[in-house]
Amino acid sequence: MARTPLSGTQYTLRAGDDEAVIASIGASLRLYRRGGRDLVVPFDADEVRPGYRGATLAPWPNRIVDGAYTVEETAYQTALTEPERHHALHGLVAWLDFEAIDRGPDHVTLAAVIQPQLGYPWRVRLETTYTLAADGLTQRVAATNESDRRAPFGTGPHPYLVAGSHPLDEWILHLPADEVLEVTADRLSPVALAGVDTDAERFDFRTPRAIGVAEIDHAFTALRRDESGAATVSVTDPADGTGVAITWDQGCPWVQVHTADQPGGPGAPGHRAGLAVEPMTCAPDAFNADAYAYDAGLLLIEPGATAAASWRISPL
Repeated sequence: MARTPLSGTQYTLRAGDDEAVIASIGASLRLYRRGGRDLVVPFDADEVRPGYRGATLAPWPNRIVDGAYTVEETAYQTALTEPERHHALHGLVAWLDFEAIDRGPDHVTLAAVIQPQLGYPWRVRLETTYTLAADGLTQRVAATNESDRRAPFGTGPHPYLVAGSHPLDEWILHLPADEVLEVTADRLSPVALAGVDTDAERFDFRTPRAIGVAEIDHAFTALRRDESGAATVSVTDPADGTGVAITWDQGCPWVQVHTADQPGGPGAPGHRAGLAVEPMTCAPDAFNADAYAYDAGLLLIEPGATAAASWRISPL
């Protein structure tokens, strides 16, 4: 009997010179290339996915502080999947094995069910479709509440974008956001919104410029959008003239950006290997939305209803 790779069943999509590979564990974007050039940091099929690289995040992206939250006057406690910071990180589906329910040469639709459990007693069916075309790789996530009461929900992707062959410090970042969510230094717990110009060297990339030595692991909002309502974050390599962008609609009012700094620093696996750009339907710790003075964007899906969001990664 054929052995399934550690990252799950592999689904290869092709369109022109582009190739993307989706791994079934976590419905993860394992590889995306144009003409042999990596657009995201890849990982091998037969390895346990490094952290959340390329994973689909649901029913919440980012963190629930202390894994504790209250929704509609009922308190819940989830497992602490980020024990070093005492948080519940990136939802419940990142290690589920998704099943293909539709596939073709340039697309695949994967599905999984979040079963009622301690800390999240709702049944939510998740379907995600990856479609590869000339303008890039689009992912759509749709969540249907199969419970008899409203289900709290949020989603987002976790790709690490690659601009080119030169170091991340040299890449030119365009991040059209006016506000950044300040967090505690030790646990990255949300504190308050601030203008990106309060620490411009670290956070203000409204005018494209080199990332430099900035260390970022923050959520941004108040996004500047085009006439269609789309927001785009891009990174380009000034030496190679290559780049990559990620674009999303108004369904995601937040974006997490992370320069992939690793605790071991230079020499540690994956250290500043790519720029994580994660459009999100809600803010970090949105399940505790009532604790914050800003709109955290938590979705409450009615019984039988579906909530959806999408984004597209494009070569430049």
